[in-house]
Order: sequence, then C-alpha cells, then structure tokens
Amino acid sequence: MTPSRPAATRLAGMEILGASLRICVDDIETAIPFYERLSGGRAQRFERGGVQVAAVGSFLLMSGPEAELEVLRKVAATIAVKDVDAARRLLDDLGARIIAGPVATPAGRNLIAMHPDGSVFEYVDQHQD
Repeated sequence: MTPSRPAATRLAGMEILGASLRICVDDIETAIPFYERLSGGRAQRFERGGVQVAAVGSFLLMSGPEAELEVLRKVAATIAVKDVDAARRLLDDLGARIIAGPVATPAGRNLIAMHPDGSVFEYVDQHQD
C-alpha cells in the first residue's frame, strides 16, 4: 500500500524579468563610462525628482541631492516584473506594505513595497498608462 500524499499546492507568483543593483554615486558623468565598459552596454538616462539616473546593464546609477539619495538608499533593489498591478496584488496578499505607487515613470510604472521582514524593494514594469 502506498502512503497517501496531500495534493500539491501551487503558489501563483509574479513573473520576475530581472533585477537591478542600485548604486548612489557622487558624479554620474564619471561613473557612467566605467559601468558601460564593465557591462558592455550603453546608459539609458533620465531624471526623476531631481535625481539623475542611468540604467547600465544590471546597474542603476543615481546621483543627486543627499536628501533624495538618503531615501533611495533604503531600497534594496529594483525588480523588473511583467505587470506592476499583478505584483501589487500578490504583495498585498503576502502581507507586504505598499509604500508608494503604482505611478507612471519615464519607462513604465513602479511601486515601492516593504516586505514583512522590513526589506524595501522597487517593482517596475514597462507598461505605459
């Protein structure tokens, strides 16, 4: 006789497309060439809230006023997802606290969430509202 096993539980997760390492730099103009050569890619640049941002490969370089950078340093990483709205629903279901968003960005939408363990992450997609 074979022991019975409980039916498998399927957890619905979000589709994570990648993650970016967030790096605050004093001089973004000096930092960009280094990270372009390191990653073999070209920087995609934009500004948000007075902060200069350059996405280079898996790196997200940020430079700007110290007060703004102090807040940005609290975010552990940027996670690219297929759909920020789906990510929000799942994060809510799992007990995360949505700190900001979803809001439109130059590249799509984002939200900031604090996980139950206290870690903070930015979730982004490329949907245009």
